[in-house]
Amino acid sequence: MTAALTTAGLNKKFGSLVVANNINITLPQGVRYALIGPNGAGKTTLINLMTGMLAPDQGEITLGGETITTLPPQQRVQRGLARTFQINTLFPGLNALEAVTLAINEREKVSGQFWKNVGGYSAIIDEAHAILKRLRLGDACYQQTREMPYGRQRLLEIALALATRPKVLLLDEPAAGVPQEESGEVFEAVAGLSSDLTLLFIEHDMHVVFRFASHIIVLVGGAIFAEGPPSEISQHPGVREVYLGKRKHG
Repeated sequence: MTAALTTAGLNKKFGSLVVANNINITLPQGVRYALIGPNGAGKTTLINLMTGMLAPDQGEITLGGETITTLPPQQRVQRGLARTFQINTLFPGLNALEAVTLAINEREKVSGQFWKNVGGYSAIIDEAHAILKRLRLGDACYQQTREMPYGRQRLLEIALALATRPKVLLLDEPAAGVPQEESGEVFEAVAGLSSDLTLLFIEHDMHVVFRFASHIIVLVGGAIFAEGPPSEISQHPGVREVYLGKRKHG
């Protein structure tokens, strides 16, 4: 089976600072992979390279077997690669249903016509409802974004990413800034997403990582230090020394 996403020999420097050093990753379809490492390890930089926010100096990125290394971010989204950010980028004046509907309109390229004839686009509204329900936001459809608890805002951001119909979803600290009692709700909802969807998420909370990831990639200094199932990573002496053993949050 063709991998959902791969990177091969990915390198990136900013002057003399190496932020990505020969990174080779294969994400099979439907996996739940976690990307961990200390602050400054290059985790967000790697996501930026995968999504086209940064151009690599060397290496190749493929999505479903198609080379996307030089494609701009929007074309990667159109081919099935979506992401969220550490800081949410929502529409504070819209309610949840309006926000997701708008995102679907953008995907379908009907934004300019939609509001003139809302009744003619019931399928789009139904899809928005379904996405919100999938993320346990069905009861928040008509709640303004600015009034939602922060954890639910992060779920709404994931809903906006799902509106692009991704095959691969990259989550950059989806529970960042969320109170601990709400972060579990975020990941429980994420864990319930379609098994066809490939997920790679950055997360600092090791309890969350070991609970939800099927495979863990450890970055240190812009390079892959170790990778494997949670049972291996938890016992890896080098990982325990450089990350897990030093502090709970990296």
